[in-house]
Amino acid sequence: MIRYSRRVIEVQGLSQRYGDYLAVRELSFQIGAGEVVGFLGPNGAGKSTTLKVLAGFTPPSQGTVRVAGLDVATHSLQVRERVGYLPEHTPLYDDMRVEPFLEFVARVRGVADRRAAVGDVLERCRLGEVLGRPIAELSKGYRQRVGIAQALLHDPAVLILDEPTHGLDPNQVLEVRGLVRELGQERTVLFSSHILSEVEASCRRVLVIHQGRLVADDEVDALKQRATGGAYRLRAQDPPADFRERLEALDAVARLEVQGDALRLEPPTPEQRDALAAAVCQLAQTAGVTLLELAPQEARLEDVFQLLTAPGEEAARAEA
Repeated sequence: MIRYSRRVIEVQGLSQRYGDYLAVRELSFQIGAGEVVGFLGPNGAGKSTTLKVLAGFTPPSQGTVRVAGLDVATHSLQVRERVGYLPEHTPLYDDMRVEPFLEFVARVRGVADRRAAVGDVLERCRLGEVLGRPIAELSKGYRQRVGIAQALLHDPAVLILDEPTHGLDPNQVLEVRGLVRELGQERTVLFSSHILSEVEASCRRVLVIHQGRLVADDEVDALKQRATGGAYRLRAQDPPADFRERLEALDAVARLEVQGDALRLEPPTPEQRDALAAAVCQLAQTAGVTLLELAPQEARLEDVFQLLTAPGEEAARAEA
């Protein structure tokens, strides 16, 4: 269960419509101060639309959205003063050089000490090598760093990043991932990404949206456990012929499957996985069976994502 600290982002019943198309449907979630949260979903799920509303760039069609206690519909400018926003397609002036561009953004933002603010983001985003170069000549990785730098100039309490590693090579992804982790030590960060390993490495909690609806809001480890059903993998040394039947008879075992030289044991609910392990150990001791392996079934965040965004019964079961 998620326990919230002071709520910085509050979304209640958000729906967003473009003409007859409903991009976001009755979305509700909360994010506390200092959290780094991943925002996942397939293409067209409504992620970018939601982030635009949170950043104060698009008013909500329905529902209430508050950032730092301010309603984005009635206090849009004040919200933008407290939010740093990097859109999916970084809006940069290609004919400007890096340092003058950041000075221009700081001036537009009304930053009091522009020299200090620009110097800080140049150092933080590691842009010293390119500060005098035209933005048009920068690699994709450096362009993303410039985009993050402009989002940080006014020292926002909330940082919203839409696909910050889109189009980057593996080394650049690692660099941006490290930067996101650093930034999360000082402020609330919400970022979307299609690179699930990046999300898993950068945050404990994820929101998953599918067809405009929130289908999951939990810690990564809890979602991975949910994807496996709390199952265990079991291998035993020379078990007696009736050992499998005795395992199936345990109340803590809802399903048993043979997987090569091992058994997969699933509890009635993921929350009962500890009871399953205890029951199996007790049975093995009573039967004099040596357990070679009794380990939780491993799942990847990719497995969770596929489960939650699959069509038909699987998606409905995941959403329930």
